[in-house]
Amino acid sequence: MAAVTVDDILSDLPLGSASLILRPAPDRSAIERLLILDADDGTADAAGAFVLLIGVRGRSALPALRRLLQNPPPVVAIKGNREDVAEAEELLHTAGAGLLLVDPGADWDRLLSIAKDRIQPRSYQSEVLTLLEEDLFAIAQTTARLTSSHVVIEDAANKVLAYSTVTNDIDELRKASILARRGPRKYELLLKDLGAYRELHRTRLPVRVPARPQDGLRERVAITLFAGDRIMGYIWLQETGEGFGPDVDNILTGSAARVSAELIRYRNQQSVHMREDRIVRLLSGPAEAAASAHSEKIPADRPAALVLLGMSAADSQADDAALKHGELANLASIHAAAYKASAVVGQFNGDTAIIIPGLQSTASEPGLRTLAEAIVRDARKHLGLTPFAAVGPVVPDLLSIHTATRITEALLACVGSADAGAVATVDDFEEEILFREAVRNFTSSPFRHRSLAALLQQDAELAGTLRAYFDASFDVAECAKRMNLHKNTVYYRVSKAARVTRLDFGNPRDSLVALLHIQEWAANHHDLPGRK
Repeated sequence: MAAVTVDDILSDLPLGSASLILRPAPDRSAIERLLILDADDGTADAAGAFVLLIGVRGRSALPALRRLLQNPPPVVAIKGNREDVAEAEELLHTAGAGLLLVDPGADWDRLLSIAKDRIQPRSYQSEVLTLLEEDLFAIAQTTARLTSSHVVIEDAANKVLAYSTVTNDIDELRKASILARRGPRKYELLLKDLGAYRELHRTRLPVRVPARPQDGLRERVAITLFAGDRIMGYIWLQETGEGFGPDVDNILTGSAARVSAELIRYRNQQSVHMREDRIVRLLSGPAEAAASAHSEKIPADRPAALVLLGMSAADSQADDAALKHGELANLASIHAAAYKASAVVGQFNGDTAIIIPGLQSTASEPGLRTLAEAIVRDARKHLGLTPFAAVGPVVPDLLSIHTATRITEALLACVGSADAGAVATVDDFEEEILFREAVRNFTSSPFRHRSLAALLQQDAELAGTLRAYFDASFDVAECAKRMNLHKNTVYYRVSKAARVTRLDFGNPRDSLVALLHIQEWAANHHDLPGRK
């Protein structure tokens, strides 16, 4: 099993419960065991241990630390505040040990449980196996939809791990494989004779296996699941009558990356309860992103981007909305893995989020837009959804990805109110984002133009006319046409508003003040004439 580091433990901790304020020396970073000590414990051999120093805080921890450092551990966890542990930090730094500062209100039992799961992983648990099967069946079903094929996922011994929904279009090999949960021996030998396995072991690319009608075999495309150089299994696609589409290789490559990641996580026997949302952690700030990147072996020093996917109001309000979110995330994860194997997909504030690290340059927006368009297109075609996507700005490195969150969320809100199924970058909605930000800041402010605010609340007819007048860019004729009014009526109402409020709508500053008030009013009056 690969050596555990403090980053692995930190990546599983609840956000804000602890922070690594001192990193261990590189030659002391590997953690092999867990050690719990209190202030009265005598000298202990702490080499290779993750030490929980309980019952002491601040300066009171120094005597125990000095005894502990006769055989320095990789990391010591202490409760307290940053200013309380300055001397302890200096002492540990000299010894090459790390310091994990635990929030005073955090639960030691929670930290202990998490550390145990990382350092002393349990044997295979039924709940982990159940989770794995659910993930693999979901991937198989999504891949089948995207490729119009039947999908089977096998381990290296040809045991069937998951498969897509069974139809009448599968051949005898697939039927026998599903019933027995492994490939029949005679077909395995036939595939070997055809050179299928030899080719699969030689390449990481999809391999085509021609149809053999005389043996009851339809055409297949397969790919090997690798973990480094180790073969973990295979994904087999069998055509179901319509033939394979032109993008089958790309989709199968993405599916293989997703399945491999799930199998690796299972092999590492990671506890179900300790699996935190990696998206939330990566977007929490530089420290959390650094810990997650180190634990997941994600490149942190190259450009990265955030893509958000939203669903239409009808999809979001449907009875099966949760299922739709899951299906969209599965589809997005396959496409994202094909684009960049290190991509991370999850949920963020109710939307599907994709973080793509390790980009070649900050000029990667065209490729990211193409990725988002492919996800939106396939979600509409194969899932019956109407999603939309916001491609956030590319940031210089993964540790800066949190800085793209707000603007990408603002962009997604703009895209969601545009054409159905739209995909956009900041360039497409920059002015709208800034305008909405100004309206949001205005709404959160307690200050209002008293006479204008009162007029808008007291005279809905005049307020609606002002909104249409501003939306028509001060064109009286256009405003009258939109509202089905006479031009003189529009002139009268606008003039009345200017007279009552003493605002000059021809003055940029006054018109901005009026526009902010009108937008706030309009947000609460959706049923009245408004923006077309």
